[in-house]
Order: sequence, then C-alpha cells, then structure tokens
Amino acid sequence: MEILAETGVKFYHPEVLDLLQSKGIKVVGETAFFKEDQVMDWISKAPSLFKIYARNPKYDMLIGQDRVEYVSCNSGFPWIADFEGTRRKAVLQDYFTFVKLVNQTPFFNMNGGVMVTPSDLTYHPIYPIMLVIALTHSDKCMFGGLGGAKESEMIMDILQIVFGRNEELVNKPRIVTIISPLSPLQFDRTMLDTLLIYARFGQPMIIAPAVMAGTTGPVTLAGSIALSNAESLAGVVVSQMVREGTPVIYGSASSASDLKTASFSIGSPESALCAAYCARLAKSYGLPCRGGGTLNDAKSVSVQAGYEGMMVMLVAAQEKINFILHSAGALDSYGAMSFEKYIVDLEIVGMVDRFVQGVKMDHKYLALDVIKQVGPGGEFLSHPHTMEFCRKELWGPDISSRGPIKGKEPNEYLKENINKKKLQMLESYSVPKFPAEVKLRLLRYLVNSGADPEIINCNI
Repeated sequence: MEILAETGVKFYHPEVLDLLQSKGIKVVGETAFFKEDQVMDWISKAPSLFKIYARNPKYDMLIGQDRVEYVSCNSGFPWIADFEGTRRKAVLQDYFTFVKLVNQTPFFNMNGGVMVTPSDLTYHPIYPIMLVIALTHSDKCMFGGLGGAKESEMIMDILQIVFGRNEELVNKPRIVTIISPLSPLQFDRTMLDTLLIYARFGQPMIIAPAVMAGTTGPVTLAGSIALSNAESLAGVVVSQMVREGTPVIYGSASSASDLKTASFSIGSPESALCAAYCARLAKSYGLPCRGGGTLNDAKSVSVQAGYEGMMVMLVAAQEKINFILHSAGALDSYGAMSFEKYIVDLEIVGMVDRFVQGVKMDHKYLALDVIKQVGPGGEFLSHPHTMEFCRKELWGPDISSRGPIKGKEPNEYLKENINKKKLQMLESYSVPKFPAEVKLRLLRYLVNSGADPEIINCNI
C-alpha cells in the first residue's frame, strides 16, 4: 500500500489516466497514486468466484476459493525442442498438434492460447487465426492471445460470431487472457488496450507481474513480492473501474534473476516461494489466483526439468492456486515447448493431483475388517477388497518405469513410452462437432480481415 500511495504506478494510456482521475485517483503526469481505502474498495468489487464457459459444458471452469485448475496454454514460445534439447522454429502444425493433445488431456479444461508462435504464419495479428483453429478443433474453454487493441477486438468479434453478442459474452465469459505489467510499476499501451477491451466485454483477465528479483525488482524476495503485489492490485483496480464485477485473477510470474548469467530463473526455489506468497496474498484479498506450473530452466527433457518442474507444481497445488498456468510442455525459462516434455508433465500433474487428494479415512478405506480377516502372516493381493479398490486408490504411471527392464537402457525405455503415449493421444483424437454455418462465418471473417485463404483452408 505504501508503494501504491507514495511511489505510484505509471499508465501509458490517456484513456486510463482520465478514468483514474474521474474515479478520484491522484494522477501526476502519467503516474497514478492510490490510497489504501481506494484500493480496498475497488478490489472488493471483483468476484471471488466465477465461471468460464466452454462449448461443451462438461469443461466449464469454476475459478476461485480453493478450487484448482491445471492449464497448459503456455504463451508465445518461439521454439520447439526435442527430447535431447535440439531446437527448431515452431510452425503452425506444431500449434495444431498441441491443440489436439490438450483436447485429449483429462487434466485440462482450457485450450488455445499461444502455446507456440508459428514462424510460418505471416498474417498479423496471428492469434485470431490460432483462436479459430482452437475453437473449431476443441470444445474446451479458451485462452487468449497477448496482443493489443486490434487483436483483442478481433477476438471479441470471433467470440460473438460463435457465442452471441456483447451481453451474451458478459453473462457467459468464454476466454481469459494475461495482462502483464512492465516491471517495475508500469503498464504499457498494448496491455492497457487489451485490459480495456476484455473488461468491456466482461471477459476474465489475469493481472500477472513477472518481477525479476535483482533486475526489475529488489534482490530480496520480500521486496520483489511487495512490488509484484502493488502491480497486481493496480491492475485489478483499473479492471473494476472499466466494468465493475469483471472477473479478474490476481497473478504472479515473479521469480529470481540469475545474477551470474543475467537470465530469468523460473525453476528456482524463489519461483515456488513467489507462487506461494501470491496465493496467500490473493486469498487474503478474496481474489482468485494464478501461479505455478511445471516451470523449469532446463534445456532438454532431463533430470533438471523433472526436479524443477515438480517443485514448482507441487507448491502451486498445495497452496490451492486456482489457475495453474504452464502446467505442461515448457522448457528453458519459457523459451521452448517440447512434445516430449508435455507428456512427462502429464505424469507430474497426475502424481501431484493424487498427492493433494490425501488419504480417505472412512470404514472401507481404513479396512480394519480386512486386516482382521487376513490376520498375521496373510496376504492381501487376492482379497476382494484389493480387487475393489486397486484401480481407485493407487496411482499408476503412464510412462515411468517400475520393475525390471530387459534389453533396454532406462532412458531408451522412457523415450519409447513418451512417444507411445503421444501417439495414442493423437490417434484417439477426433474433431468435436462444430456448426458448419458458424465455421463458414468465421472463415469469411478471417479472409475479409486479410488472412491468407490458403492457410485458412488448409488449417481450418
């Protein structure tokens, strides 16, 4: 609160500055100064619990309180890395493949986003084409792109073609996006244009600073968390000024700078700590929260990718973070996506999800009668109780190795299992039903907006 009141936050957008002044916020030049009572009043208008609606209602997402949603829709990765870490530029077909994998993943109720940035897509802004691909090839909730006014307006046009006009979108939000402050304590024009448009249409947004302790924030975690908190709260306040009751998620992607290499370290203990404090702060304000994921700084599918990703994901799940972004596929500090890593991360999500479920303690699960029946020196394998619960109680791996491996190196066995799992998921994919006349309207809209008809016809 001291940061907001005495240092202030810069907003590089005249409309936002006028809005702030009209609501009684002190503005000097481009810097706004918020009093504590003003902040607390405005953030109280944001819902503590809200729903995002999918084309298929079974994928609707309820965001807030202690509910946890895993989300894999990573944002803007330019490279695809293979198992060994060899990189190539991402193309549109890679995005298409991830859309199919996400649609086949039972942990995820949201699809789309900019999971990779296709280097072969020359039309700008690129995300409207990617959104139409996701909408027509998945019936889950949608994640948004990261562009400014033109892209956001096109997104709302596309959603209205599919789901109805303005008020229908307000009543049933369909897409969520990220608003990222420019740390320290700035919001640029692109992010504010996106915030204004999403809020006017009542679509949820995540206010997610990525403060880097030691470079864009104090090197001490307490200072960087305080800075991140100020930026998140400022964004929430503006969203409610645009439209009271706009669904908003208090987020954090903050972590540490590696001062030896000048890189952003997201697979560090500091990353997990920032996520944990983000969750606790958000819940203290009564706001839904975002953080975590299988974050790592590794260059390949490796031991490092595993232990870093597991640490951050487990902390996020234990803290009951409502919207766990980057849940699968990321490598190299947000630098690359990997199909193999995506499959490995599904294993991690499954393990973490089982762990946080804990231990059931009712009569059947405590099994005192079963222990009595088997008695000293007996065995439980053939008991009917084992048959009844073996598929419910114990988590089973899809790709991990257990027991003896004959004739293969362990890494070779793991790689085979990963590729087999990926192939199974893609082979089992089928395109969800989508109204033909609505699809035709979407294609016409994209072509009329300047998109290449050949790309549209080949991919949609």
